[in-house]
Amino acid sequence: MLAIRGLCKSFPGPRPRAVFRGVDLDLDPGDFVAVMGESGVGKSTLLNLVAGLDHADAGSITVDGIELATLDDDAMTELRRVRMGFVFQAFHVLPYLTAAQNVALPLSLVGVERTTAACRVADILSAVGLGDRAMSLPRELSGGELQRVAIARALVHSPRLVLADEPTGNLDPDTAAEVISLLRNEVKARGAAAILVTHSRAAAAIADRVYALAIDGLREIAIA
Repeated sequence: MLAIRGLCKSFPGPRPRAVFRGVDLDLDPGDFVAVMGESGVGKSTLLNLVAGLDHADAGSITVDGIELATLDDDAMTELRRVRMGFVFQAFHVLPYLTAAQNVALPLSLVGVERTTAACRVADILSAVGLGDRAMSLPRELSGGELQRVAIARALVHSPRLVLADEPTGNLDPDTAAEVISLLRNEVKARGAAAILVTHSRAAAAIADRVYALAIDGLREIAIA
């Protein structure tokens, strides 16, 4: 589903500095993996490369059999819109839209008919435990509820790949544990694959595999 081979990235400038090199990673449907590492090592950069928001210096990224380097900007935008879902630390929900309207946004972007979209939104909000908060505005929701909205929005269009960048960074430990378990369960239930970037060992511990990112690439590690 996702294949990364020999990925290299450096910061440009008069004296380019390597971020990482030789990154390899394979994900199959249902895989939920975590990537850890020191601040500044390039974890978010890796997600940006997988999302086609940045370009590697060398190596390849293939999503669902499509090599990203072969796509122009429009095709990459379409692939990202249809095949990927995103969850961020800061939620990024629109404050003037209800929970249901926020979740429906990916469906409107891919042209899903309104009645069908409403059913999908209701189903996913129920799945993330927000069936009774569909008409609530973001200011009426807790941090944990906002992240559940973000998870619902990331999954409502049935993406093949979910990229989660520190999704529990703004949550207390108990809420963080609930949110990460929810994300993992929903990803697996839908046959997607996910990369979770996190500093939290507790969050990483529920992943199928955990990797440490360093300048010389990814290596699988054990979380006690």
